[in-house]
This record gives sequence, structure tokens and C-alpha cells, in this order.
Amino acid sequence: MLKPLIDWYLATLESGGLTLVALLMAIESSIVPLPSEVVIPPAAHLVWTSTRLTLFGTPVQGWSGLLALVLAGALGSWLGASVMYWTARLGGRPLIMRYGRYALLPPAKVEAAERWAASFGPLGVFVSRLLPVVRHLIGIPAGIVRMNFLTYSIYTLLGSAAWSAALCAVGVRLGADLSQAKDLTQTWSLWLGGSALVMGVLYCLFVHRQMRRHRRD
Repeated sequence: MLKPLIDWYLATLESGGLTLVALLMAIESSIVPLPSEVVIPPAAHLVWTSTRLTLFGTPVQGWSGLLALVLAGALGSWLGASVMYWTARLGGRPLIMRYGRYALLPPAKVEAAERWAASFGPLGVFVSRLLPVVRHLIGIPAGIVRMNFLTYSIYTLLGSAAWSAALCAVGVRLGADLSQAKDLTQTWSLWLGGSALVMGVLYCLFVHRQMRRHRRD
């Protein structure tokens, strides 16, 4: 299912530049299941090995290019997360609980994100940007409880920047192998599968166990 998306992204990345990266990261921070592991590493590879990636028509490369990529990823994630926050804040919990299921947000997921937010507060916003499932949903409980938007934005930007930087490191590290790969799509698919396994383990360790403890309490 992801192969057509990866093919399209790799073919469009050079022309779309960091603007495309920011847009896709905004989508990734909403309810749309678009993995950020597909977005940032290929862009980091291009930034590190060539000048084929641009920001508003200006080529970016090297360390300054990676910094620009991290910022694009963080700002895009913040934009998508802000949409989630304000949707929940203006719409309210009853609306989300009643109609969320039609937008891939069943009540169980909303309640799980609420428990996570209640346990960790603003720090949970930062941590959630590094974990699967919760990262896409944390804006909902934050908006429902009317968390200060500036606080929410700061922790979202910090967490998103940390996650984007980690994915940049992966893209740079795999750069040499990718330049020799005959099938870039297969290479990124393998990376995506491996990262999904790691993130699944982190989810079980940090989120699922926390939810089970709340249910027992």
C-alpha cells in the first residue's frame, strides 16, 4: 500500500523541495496515517549528498540544509498538530466523541490520548511527538482541556524537531547505501518496516503499559 506513495514522493521530492516536506509533515500530524519515516530520511539523503533539494528555489545542502530540513519538519508537524488542537478546542469533546469515528478517531483512541495527556501534561506533548499513535492524537485532549496554546506549541515544536533530527540522522547514515541501491523504493520500505517495529516496541513500553495501569486504577 505504501509503495505507490513512496514512488510518488521520491519522484516529486526534488521539484517540491522543503515546502513539500513541510506539507507532508503537516498531514502526518493530523489523522491521516502518513508515516514521517517515509518523508524525512529521503530528503536528508538529498540534502547531504547533493544540491537537488531547494527551499523557495534556493538549493540547500550540508549542515545548513539539514537544519533547514529539521525546521521544515518541525513547522509542518506543528501546523498539522495545531489544526488538531483547534478542532478539538472549538468543537469540544462531545463532537469529537460522537463524530470522530468517521475520521478514524474512535472513542477508545480519544480516551487513550486523554489518559496520556492527564498523566504527563505539557511534557506529554513533547514525548508524544516521539511515539506512534499518540503523536497524531495528542492535540485532541490538549484542545479539549484548553491547554495554553503557546505551551502546546513550544512542546510540539521541540518534540517535532527532535524527531525530525533523528530521522535526518537516519537519512544521512543510509546515504552511502542508498546511492548504490538499485531499488530506492525497496530500501525505504525496509527502513520503514524496521522503524515501525522499533516504534511499536516503544509504544508498548511507554504508552500501552501506562494505559493498562490506568484501567486497573
